Amino acid sequence: MAISSSSSTTAPTAPLLNGQVLMIDADDTLWENNIYFERAIDRFIDLVAHPEMSPTEVREAFDRLEAKRVKTHGYGTGAFHQSLIAGYAHLTGAEVTADAHQHLAACAGSIRDAELTLLDGVFDTLPLLAAKHTLILVTKGDHEEQTAKLARSGLHQHFHHVEVLPEKHTAAYEALLDRYGCDPAVTWMIGNSPRSDANPALAAGMHAVYVPHPSTWVLEREALGEPRHGRQLLHLSSFRELLHHFA
Repeated sequence: MAISSSSSTTAPTAPLLNGQVLMIDADDTLWENNIYFERAIDRFIDLVAHPEMSPTEVREAFDRLEAKRVKTHGYGTGAFHQSLIAGYAHLTGAEVTADAHQHLAACAGSIRDAELTLLDGVFDTLPLLAAKHTLILVTKGDHEEQTAKLARSGLHQHFHHVEVLPEKHTAAYEALLDRYGCDPAVTWMIGNSPRSDANPALAAGMHAVYVPHPSTWVLEREALGEPRHGRQLLHLSSFRELLHHFA
């Protein structure tokens, strides 16, 4: 398994199998992720205890702030922690006290300490897919954090390559196709996010498989796009259903 980041310039060494190329998302596709962020945000809203705004309004304000910050600060628990601090200062209009810092750090820490839980069907399905196809993990966020989660998952041996990107947009998928010499006609992106998985992959000329998660992050939600002529967009209800199409 070759692990790469967006800064890597070396060519992949492991050959592609003769089957299809399956690029697979990690968070909320292979294992639970956003539920832990949602719980942390609930704690944050309680901590803010805004005297005029409802919890829903506080959440919407935090989402707007985070949407701006991820463009410059990226993803991951560390970036989220800093967004909590910025959000607290913005929403309360007060200095972030040592006590508030401690509570906000605990919110972020609860995500780091959360047990890694595989989604249904992932453990049994991945090895069957890997036996016939080239599997490339394509995730975004903090490189160290994402590779650590992969190691904890016990799934690393099923992936021929691992890519941790700062962002998953059309240009990123086009670069991956070029980097690995993939034919878009036999390359698929599999994931739970319309914004980061299905839509940019379709725009890059690939196929896509949308496997929705009930707790997909609000910033990853958008309407699904249309595949190019000769490409497919599959909408599956579970990861296990991939076996009906690729096993």
